[in-house]
Amino acid sequence: METRSNHVLVGGVVLALIVALLAFIVWLAGFNTASEQRYDIFFKTSVDGLAKGSPVQFAGVPVGKIEEIKLLPDSPEFVRVRIAIDNETPILQGTTATIAGVGFTGVSQINLDGAVKGAPPITEAGPYGEPVIPTKPGALGELLNSAPELLNRISALTERLTLLLDDKNQKSISGILAHVDRLSGDLADRGPEIAAAIVQLKATMEQAGNAAQRVGDLAETTNGVMASEVRPAMANLNKATTAAQHTMESLDAAITDARPGIKAFSTQTVPQINQLARNLAEMSESLNAISSKLDRGGAGAVLGGSKLPDYKGQ
Repeated sequence: METRSNHVLVGGVVLALIVALLAFIVWLAGFNTASEQRYDIFFKTSVDGLAKGSPVQFAGVPVGKIEEIKLLPDSPEFVRVRIAIDNETPILQGTTATIAGVGFTGVSQINLDGAVKGAPPITEAGPYGEPVIPTKPGALGELLNSAPELLNRISALTERLTLLLDDKNQKSISGILAHVDRLSGDLADRGPEIAAAIVQLKATMEQAGNAAQRVGDLAETTNGVMASEVRPAMANLNKATTAAQHTMESLDAAITDARPGIKAFSTQTVPQINQLARNLAEMSESLNAISSKLDRGGAGAVLGGSKLPDYKGQ
């Protein structure tokens, strides 16, 4: 009986210890969970080198680890990486995440940086229930993303260099260099002449400066003459022009007022004058005829018939 009681006691103690251990483990796990904050990061670049448990650093200080790496079902070009970091880590607005390689081992980690003092924390939940830290391409990621374009440009540059440095162009370049060398020699030989020409040019520029100063003085004198003599004359001329214009306007008004009388004179008086001229012409012709008769036969030719000749009897 005593042996059986001992077994029951030992079993109860062991069971109690197991329960206590499980409770401690649960409490420890809850404590660790409460001391960490989880964030999601969506990478559009390759996450090669990252794995579950890879470290997360903030400004070079280890602050957490990667818990999950998943492809987005609706957008497979994006990779969702969930990280767990200490609550004391300042994940503020402006913080960004990048992928950085660790040495030459091929292993990568996530670097956090860019928090601004005084900025609000990132707390808004994302599509998967945790706040989202924006990404920034790292140096390695930018290099890998731009590698195809860089290779294409290098290939195009190599082809152009090959075309540029063919035999024909090499001969042309050699000829150009020879001409340049010859020109440099000619310039070196004519150095004294060039120096003399520069001296003459300097003297010419000085003369041009003096001439420009004289022109300026002349312009000032001309301005004085304009102010003292020409401008008053111009003012008088403007007044005369204004008066002439006023006279022309008055004359035009007078002509406009006289137009009805001129029209009546041309339509009525002018025909009467023409008739009077014709009558005077007829009268002149009659007077000329009478005058001719008086010259030939005297007054009798006008008053009576022609004079009979004297009769002589037989």
